[in-house]
Amino acid sequence: MKFKLRLIVAVSAAALTLTACSSSSDDKAAKPASPDASQGTATKLVEISPLTGKALRKGRPDNPVFVVKIENTSAGAPQYGLDKADLVMEELVEGGLTRLAAFFYSSLPTKVGHVRSLRTSDIGIAGPVGGQIVASGGATGAYNKVKNAGITVFSEDAGSPGFSSDPAKYRPYNRLIDLKVVAKKAKRTKIKGPYLPWSPADAAPAPATGKTATAATVRFSPATSTGWKLDGRKWVRTNGHAAPNKDFKADTMIVVFAKVGNAGYTDPAGNPVPETVFEGKGEAMVFHGNQVDTVTWRKPSLDEALTFTAKDGTPYTIAPGKAFIELVPQGAGSVTLG
Repeated sequence: MKFKLRLIVAVSAAALTLTACSSSSDDKAAKPASPDASQGTATKLVEISPLTGKALRKGRPDNPVFVVKIENTSAGAPQYGLDKADLVMEELVEGGLTRLAAFFYSSLPTKVGHVRSLRTSDIGIAGPVGGQIVASGGATGAYNKVKNAGITVFSEDAGSPGFSSDPAKYRPYNRLIDLKVVAKKAKRTKIKGPYLPWSPADAAPAPATGKTATAATVRFSPATSTGWKLDGRKWVRTNGHAAPNKDFKADTMIVVFAKVGNAGYTDPAGNPVPETVFEGKGEAMVFHGNQVDTVTWRKPSLDEALTFTAKDGTPYTIAPGKAFIELVPQGAGSVTLG
C-alpha cells in the first residue's frame, strides 16, 4: 500500500502527520495512524519532504530525487556538495571500501562529486523515493539490474549531460556533476512516501534509554571505519573527505546492520563485488543528540521505506531533520561508542 505525503498547516505550529501503513506482516511495526488534513480548510497546506520530514515551504520541487554516487576515499577528496544533500548513505563496495549515496531533492548544487559508478545495492537505496541515480558508469550486469528494477540512471558512460572534469584530479576520481543540468533532462518521478518514519514536528522528544554517547566508530571492514562525534546537536564525521567546512551535518545518524551477499561479478582488480541486501529486518542504532537507541529496522522490499520498532514493540519514529544512514554489514561490521 502506498504512503501518503504528510501535510502541515503553514500558519499553524501544529503538524498534521500522514496516514501511513506498511505491507509488513508485523502489525507492531506499522506506522501509527494519524489524521489527514481536514477537508474544507481555508489555510494553505504545505507538503513534508520525504527525505527530511520538514516542511517544503516553497512547495514540492519540480525535480526528482537524485542519488549521486560519490567516492569516499582520499583519492577522491575533496567531496563536493555534501552540505547541500538532504540525506546521505554510506555503503560497502569491493575491497572493504565504502562509497556514499547522497540524496538531493530540495537543493540541486552545480558541483557535486567526485562521482563514481553504481552498484546493485543502489536498487534498495534509491527505490523507496523513486530516486534517479547519477553515476559515472557501472559494470554491464549491475547497470542492467538497476535499469530492470525501473530506476532511471544518468550515467556519463551512457552520454548523460552535466559531467565535467576536475583539473586537479585524475580518472576515475575527477568526475563532477552539475545537477541543474541533469534536472533539465529528468522527469519528476512519483514519490510513494517518506524515506524514514518521521515524528510529528511538535512531538515530544523520545524518552532517554540510559545509553549515551558523544562519539562513535562505525566499522565496515578491517580496511574501513567511519569516525563520528557530536558537535553541538549535530553528528559529524571525524575522518570524512569533504571540502573544509562543507561536510554533511546529521541531526540523526542511523546505523543499519544488513546482510551482504555477492553481486556476481568482480572489479577490474579481481575483487568480488558485494551486494548489500537492503530489505528484510535487523538491528539498528539511532544516534540523536547524545542519546543512542537500539531498535529493529524493517524494509519489506527493496522499493519500500524503512520503519523501526522499539524494544517494547512500539513504533519508533525519527525526529525531522537531516539523517546519515550507515549501511553496515551484518555480522562483519560493528559500532564502538565513545
